[in-house]
Amino acid sequence: MTQGDHPDGVSRRGLIKLSGAAAVVAATQQAFPSGVHAAGAGPEVKGAKLGFIALTDSAPLIIAKELGIFAKHGLPDVEVLKQASWGATRDNIVLGSSAGGIDGAHILTPMPYFLTLGTIGKATPMSILARLNVNGQGISVSKEYLGAKVDLDAGKMKTVIAQRRAAGKKITMAMTFPGGTHDLWIRYWLAAGGIDPDKDIELITIPPPQMVANMKADTMDAFCVGEPWNDQLVAQGLGYSAVSTGQMWTNHPEKSFAIRTDWVTKNPRAAVAIAAAVLEAQRWCENPANLAKMATIIGGRDWFKVPVTDIQDRLAGNFNMGDGRKYPNAPFKMKFFNGYASFPYKSHDLWFLTENQRWGKLPMSLNTNQLIARVNRSDIWRKAAAALGGKGPAGDSRGVEKFFDGKLFNPANPKAYLASLGIKRV
Repeated sequence: MTQGDHPDGVSRRGLIKLSGAAAVVAATQQAFPSGVHAAGAGPEVKGAKLGFIALTDSAPLIIAKELGIFAKHGLPDVEVLKQASWGATRDNIVLGSSAGGIDGAHILTPMPYFLTLGTIGKATPMSILARLNVNGQGISVSKEYLGAKVDLDAGKMKTVIAQRRAAGKKITMAMTFPGGTHDLWIRYWLAAGGIDPDKDIELITIPPPQMVANMKADTMDAFCVGEPWNDQLVAQGLGYSAVSTGQMWTNHPEKSFAIRTDWVTKNPRAAVAIAAAVLEAQRWCENPANLAKMATIIGGRDWFKVPVTDIQDRLAGNFNMGDGRKYPNAPFKMKFFNGYASFPYKSHDLWFLTENQRWGKLPMSLNTNQLIARVNRSDIWRKAAAALGGKGPAGDSRGVEKFFDGKLFNPANPKAYLASLGIKRV
């Protein structure tokens, strides 16, 4: 198969379009009658404990469980367990399943690096096996900013911020975990608009499912989180979406699927199998014909417990921002698989590490390339793709990236990127 057969590197022979559990089983058995592994070389274990947060980008893990995809790849005992917060995800990964925790998770991409380094707790080496999605996060603001028409330009907030300060009000904004993706998106947005996220506002940590409730209680001015919580804020008339993060950086990387390195080392065949199951689930999630079924599954009482409409509209690319702006079939919608969305580009991991250096959360002396080589297991992704009849991109870099404010990130020269930024801690 050549790369041109499909933009994601997995052939149509390898992944047949699926519409339900029965079709998944039949298609996989037909395409891979012996499974994804050579005869007699199946996974070393039958399962793993995986965590997820109630965010739309966790869908591949949920779908892989619900439709029996993990089971078809020789892992019938995989558990997908809801975590209360990213802090709980961290704590349970550090514990590991043998001590009542988890083996891996749907996770903010910088967290496996923090865990490996031991900067957020006990050092726990991690391995990133896949990217779960690109795009799909949002920055939402309260109705007090409607008059200022705050959007991609955060600088429009300055007048309202000044007025609120003059009235003795504190300016509070929220993200989901310090140094995580949502923290970096809101920091980038604010800084690009001339607002210092460390000096001009107070940036606090709130678990994703609690964002809307806190805005309703009028305890904060804005938040950055994944869907469906931005859409739910609009549906409840509590605020609006200033920007969807794909407008800031086209097809930007977001969540990752990562597992403890000791689990991967002990179970190398299982690591490939579990990655293959996730890739297959991502391909299923990408199929528009499956969108309604996916939204119904993940929105159900066993998973998110939210109205299906809060999930489905933006998944389909239909964005009602809540301030009169509407984007039908938006190019910045969440993607799970197309365009190599699933591939864990090392150049993207380098950007996350560089941004954390920008804000003083990681030392400038850190050997980022060496760390990425330890954590990013794109080689396992490629083995999983090969088991499904495909392959990944030619290299581990997506090249130079361009942001909405004109800044460029060249992974060959991250120092030049840092030098180009005005607001920073280095």
